[in-house]
This record gives sequence, C-alpha cells and structure tokens, in this order.
Amino acid sequence: MGCLEALKPEILLSQTTFRDAREYIRKNIREYHEVEPGYRIFDVHIIGVPPLYIGIEGGDLIFPYTKPCHGTFVVKVPGGEEIARLRARK
Repeated sequence: MGCLEALKPEILLSQTTFRDAREYIRKNIREYHEVEPGYRIFDVHIIGVPPLYIGIEGGDLIFPYTKPCHGTFVVKVPGGEEIARLRARK
C-alpha cells in the first residue's frame, strides 16, 4: 500500500509547518518516537525537517505527511503491525 488516501486518514492539523506538526505531536500525544526523514510507514515515506515524530495513541498512528502542492498535515490512521515495528526500533 503506497497511498495514504487508501488508509482513510483523519486529519488532525492541516496546511501546517514541519515544526508545528512536530510540536503538535510532542504536546498532544503521550507516546511518540523520533524517526529519520524517509522513514517508511505503510510504504509511504515521511519527509520533513528533523526531528520527525510518529505518535502512537491506542491502535492508531499519528504522523506528519506532506502532500505535494497541498502542504503538510498531521494525520491519524489505524496502526496495525506498524505500531510493533515502530516500537521495536528502540
């Protein structure tokens, strides 16, 4: 799966900056993990200015996503097996 639209994301913050996306996750999500630019989640590569955070809330993942010509968004999608893979990086 390489298209975020297929995951039917809930948009938590729209047309924002990398910095504001990072701060939103840091301040609002209890569990978050720092990843490098290009980290792949559901075959979607996350781009941005480090540090990049991916949050875990229950069974969902919260992360910044940049869509060309539309800007950066903070989205929430069901995490599935990606949660275990993210936690295993420690």
